[in-house]
Amino acid sequence: MSFDLIVWALPPQASTAQVRQAQQRCHQGEHVQSGPTPGIVAFYRAITASYPDQSPRAESPWEVTPLHCGPDHIEMRMREDCADQVLLDIERLAAEHGLHLLDPQDGTVYPPPVTVAG
Repeated sequence: MSFDLIVWALPPQASTAQVRQAQQRCHQGEHVQSGPTPGIVAFYRAITASYPDQSPRAESPWEVTPLHCGPDHIEMRMREDCADQVLLDIERLAAEHGLHLLDPQDGTVYPPPVTVAG
């Protein structure tokens, strides 16, 4: 059975409820009408540099290709046997690019790390 992870480009202070609402709007067909956000573009380039989504490969972590990309989010459907390293890379890249990470199976949201001004 496959599973999904979704990265969202929302303000860093967005609540868990706001991330879930964005996902719900997407599933209802309501989408942001703007160009892609820089964080989403950078995340897509980085994750697909390591795990291409344009040509299916036996070792690919993706259950569905290409990845579903919107201007403010990327939905990744992973194979059940996806390596733990892929998940760690997704988590790391989401944090590096200031993106919220949503696990829609249980609704858990991992916000981007908070930077403290020194």
